[in-house]
Amino acid sequence: MASADRGGSVVTLYDVARLAGVSTATVSRVVHGQDRVRETTRAKVQRVIEQLGYVPDSAAQSLSRRRKDVIGLVTVEREAKQYDVENMGLLYYDEILRGVQARIRDDHRWSLLIATLYEEEERDYPRLLSLTGKVDGLLIGEGIIPDALLARLTERVPVVIIAGSPGKTDVVKADNYSGATALFTHLVEEHGCRRFFHADGPAYVPDALERRIALEQVIQSHPHCELIGSYRGILSVRSGEDAANDLLIRHGQALPDAVVCVNDQMAMGVLAAFAKAGVRVPEDVAVTGFDDIYPGSLNDSPLSTVHQPMRLLGERACDRLLDRIARPNLRRRVELLPTELVLRSSCGCPPGVMTRRPVQAIKPPASRGRAPGNPDGRRGRLAKS
Repeated sequence: MASADRGGSVVTLYDVARLAGVSTATVSRVVHGQDRVRETTRAKVQRVIEQLGYVPDSAAQSLSRRRKDVIGLVTVEREAKQYDVENMGLLYYDEILRGVQARIRDDHRWSLLIATLYEEEERDYPRLLSLTGKVDGLLIGEGIIPDALLARLTERVPVVIIAGSPGKTDVVKADNYSGATALFTHLVEEHGCRRFFHADGPAYVPDALERRIALEQVIQSHPHCELIGSYRGILSVRSGEDAANDLLIRHGQALPDAVVCVNDQMAMGVLAAFAKAGVRVPEDVAVTGFDDIYPGSLNDSPLSTVHQPMRLLGERACDRLLDRIARPNLRRRVELLPTELVLRSSCGCPPGVMTRRPVQAIKPPASRGRAPGNPDGRRGRLAKS
């Protein structure tokens, strides 16, 4: 293992050991982050490494440990119009990525390889399989990988799913059910909302399913409430606009009390369409989202939403993947991260004020049925009118 110093000569592990006055085995243990080194010795060796500009030969280290020192992050790209800069891929995964990078930033052993899976594109699946030959483990977003493919991936490398459903892999996700339940209950009990319209997401996305079930349960537990319709979009601003336009066509003469959106991007599309149509928020209808992305706070009627810790999702998922790479026999685990209500004026709360409320975890129902009012599950269809 060697590198070039500022003078052009090669700095080796032996040079570090000689100047630090320790054995080459001690230098190796410091380089590999092992525990069997006194802190004073570790600090001395690290000072010498910095002084000499020594860089370990990562290829040789990886070969000796049969590791590549690379983890993969698989993100999901959904179709979106070019101007739709607030789509899921740009904002949600940006925060996830920041969390992963924060976890490995100070651990110089690890590099990150990012791959994009285009939604419903089966031709990308062989590329995912080939990716397992380049990494020591995979972080996969949203849990939309088919079970058969996921089984093949987990046979090859450790896998952690971000925002997926419990299964045969580790999962790290936000407590969608509790957060959505708290938001919908707030609309009913503090703003008197009775008639709801749901700007929903794809049927197969686990986060959307949990939020959908929360809406169903809140409506069932308040007999005076009803779902007048729903529209299944693709989590983008444009599909939120489409949902609002369909709502206006079918229910323009009798608007719901609230449009609850599966995420902030769709909520922003709803707000944009309402503004064009002269529908006032929240005077005519309340609008809510989920995720708490920054652009949602910049609307004329700032968006009430649920904060999910997207950056922490990335950090915790990366933590779990590195643990599983080091200890492949760990028991599978689902880690649920708490959410927080973020109340602004779009739901009817006072303008100019933003209130955060912690969400108490509640257990979802044992059975998970179909979306309320959306039995066919087809994209871009008004489910009920």
